Amino acid sequence: MAEPLAQRLRPRTLAEVCGQQHLLAPGKVFRRTLESGRVPNMIFYGPSGCGKTTVARIIAENSGMRLHKLNGTSASTSDIKAVLAEIGTLQSAKGLLLYLDEIQYLNKKQQQSLLECIEDGSVTLIASTTENPYFYIYNALLSRCTVFEFKALNPADIRTGLNNAVARLEQEDGVPLQADEDALDYLAQSAGGDMRKALGCLEFAVAAAPEEEGTRRIHLDMVQQVARRTAMRYDRDGDDHYDILSAYQKSMRGSDPDAAVHYLARLLEAGDLISACRRLMVCACEDVGLAYPQIIPIVKAAVDAATMLGLPEARIPLADAVILVATSPKSNSGYLALDAAWDDIRRGKSGPIPRQLQNKHFDGEDAAVKGQNYLYPHSYPNRWVAQQYLPDALVGTKYYEFADNKNEQAARAYWERIKNGGGK
Repeated sequence: MAEPLAQRLRPRTLAEVCGQQHLLAPGKVFRRTLESGRVPNMIFYGPSGCGKTTVARIIAENSGMRLHKLNGTSASTSDIKAVLAEIGTLQSAKGLLLYLDEIQYLNKKQQQSLLECIEDGSVTLIASTTENPYFYIYNALLSRCTVFEFKALNPADIRTGLNNAVARLEQEDGVPLQADEDALDYLAQSAGGDMRKALGCLEFAVAAAPEEEGTRRIHLDMVQQVARRTAMRYDRDGDDHYDILSAYQKSMRGSDPDAAVHYLARLLEAGDLISACRRLMVCACEDVGLAYPQIIPIVKAAVDAATMLGLPEARIPLADAVILVATSPKSNSGYLALDAAWDDIRRGKSGPIPRQLQNKHFDGEDAAVKGQNYLYPHSYPNRWVAQQYLPDALVGTKYYEFADNKNEQAARAYWERIKNGGGK
């Protein structure tokens, strides 16, 4: 079986790598360190198809050290021990370099087994991960490595790779290959920053391309059929999932309906209806809140309708609700009030509930005084009477501050009026 195109085109020198100029451009610290001949312990963090594995392999092959490659998805503890058993042998006289792909899949015990050898320099580790290393990698191992972030490739970088691929395929097959400019542009744009994905789509399209007058031609409609569902990276357990959800809520909070529906579309394209509904409900409560409290049942009704309808029809009530939340006045005063009260509780600032507020239906020794002297607000003008509600230790504490929106200012005016003995 032939190697995939992405594997056949894998760069063999740093100069051939597309993108990552923040690391690989001449004069950058990362590039200068590698050119000095020193290979420190490193962790490469970034999305799929952006060059992490390629750069790691180039470094490893140029290091002169004995190279071992393991993948976290399949490596066992015995595999790691077998690598470490070579320490000090003739084969590893120039040092031992372990390239560990997808390190996030190793458990804590497996990661710990590397610590001593990395610390004393008998093993140099280069690891790569698509997940945030600060969440998935053991802290002690992380502290012994330098983390370098690789970024998703931009369309121009991917277009360069596609141009090289077309030339390579034409050379391999011996048949002229014509790829329309708009077809290559579409592949570059729709790959989501993933070179491997773009090359895979191109290879598939070439295999399906008919030969016309001795030339194979790649049309736009052909690559659209292949790449339609590849434009977005989305892993419900990965960083991309949480990044999209974060952008979704922040766009609604920031009153940008266009951005909000964009991220809603990305969630729905990935089939993540539940997360779209849940985060929409959170935003209505947390970010609109008391500025427009009537929005909560409206959004709840939209979420219920979306859940009942399912995709694709669910997109309609959700779009309406997302735009409503994004364009509504905002207030987080209720959220902040609760957080402030919660903070006091966690710090032990509470104290006994005032006697007059306690439940008097109690058969204990102090049943006679529980609930006594409670002033029933409905028996007083404007349904309000001054009395202590907070525990003694917190008397005078203010958790809630009226925000400056119309709804809360109207509530404030009413609240101050009844306290001053005015009318309703």
